[in-house]
Amino acid sequence: MGNSIDHTDVDSVSGLQVRAVSVDEVAEWNRALNFGFLRPHVAVAEDLRRRQWEPGRMLAGFDGERQIATFRSFDTELTVPGGSVVQADAVTNVTVSSTHRRRGLLSAMMRRDLAAAAERGCAVAVLMAAEYNIYGRFGFGPATHGSGWRIDLRRTRGLREGLLGVPGGRIDFVTMAELRELGADLYERWRRTQPGAIERDALWWERTSGEVRTSGDDFKEPFAAVHRDAAGTVTGLVLYRIDPKWDGAYPDGALSVDEFIALDLPTAVELWRLVLSVDWVARVEVRNLGPDDPLPLLLQDPRAATPHEDNGDLVWVRVLDVEAAFGARSYGAPGRVVLEVDDKLGYASGRWALETAEDGTGRCTRTTDDADLALGASELGSLYLGAETASRLASAALVAELRPGAAAAADLLLRTPVRAWTPTEF
Repeated sequence: MGNSIDHTDVDSVSGLQVRAVSVDEVAEWNRALNFGFLRPHVAVAEDLRRRQWEPGRMLAGFDGERQIATFRSFDTELTVPGGSVVQADAVTNVTVSSTHRRRGLLSAMMRRDLAAAAERGCAVAVLMAAEYNIYGRFGFGPATHGSGWRIDLRRTRGLREGLLGVPGGRIDFVTMAELRELGADLYERWRRTQPGAIERDALWWERTSGEVRTSGDDFKEPFAAVHRDAAGTVTGLVLYRIDPKWDGAYPDGALSVDEFIALDLPTAVELWRLVLSVDWVARVEVRNLGPDDPLPLLLQDPRAATPHEDNGDLVWVRVLDVEAAFGARSYGAPGRVVLEVDDKLGYASGRWALETAEDGTGRCTRTTDDADLALGASELGSLYLGAETASRLASAALVAELRPGAAAAADLLLRTPVRAWTPTEF
């Protein structure tokens, strides 16, 4: 299978060593991380990295005593279509010094981590890829996409007339301490409604609210507003910052939305009314919304919203346990399709029958039946959350259709009402 676990403390790779770092080595690991990301002048607070340290989860490549590669992972919950969650191994902080590239360090760290994740029972692994061409060879495939917008307020007079808000609702600005409490509670309720969303720990909110700051951090407190319904329950949140510019005597400010969460459309309408009516603002930038967010269609002139240049893939998925992963999600139609998966690391290799029922449940089990589609592990990851289609992958020669119509049939099963997305970077 190619996924056996090396239980030794040290792996030998091209004369180098890969091993987990101790808590006493975190400061040097952090230095190597920033060096690998081409920012040697930045020194993230050591106490922050110490809080992120878990035994065996912070790896490094060593050349003698010097750390020249970094890797970290942590367990999280990933929401899948239908609202269930699966345990996921979240990979982050991956670097290799430019002096030690192509010597097997990344492969050793990744294989070690994935083997441990599979042993812990993680159904999938997830990451955000800084470069596109690195992680496919480890079975990861792009599985969620973002959708950002730039809105010219001079071209639109705000939202369409007649959009219903929340009767008896209200919006209040909140302090950073209130944000940590109210935002965390709202996000926990919201993430179960959004395929592709992952957990946020207390440290995420502490950094977002400025309670924890790092060396070189130019944190500026955002405007934070929450929406409450008539019963006082928080149903939405927006964080934004303003760059107050003037064109002579005319206001020409820009407002940047950092976070936008709404549990329903009426709440979203109320929060967007706030954002689009701030004084002295001529442009609104929303860098990361879900691909199905209707924001442009809510405007009086949808052409006033133009796509943000950062739109693209976000979370990549790697399936580790096919039966657990596909058994947890819901499906769009009843049917059956057989997948032949080629997985170089072995976790998903083989022939799998995906069978779905009228009630939206499904299972994926091994079979000896003839395959309908042939694909690699990375393409399986791309299809898992439903944000990519088998038909599109087949048209790009990334999936082979072994039975005519099989790609379209698979898409009917895998379709979701809401495309996968997450607002949480990691």
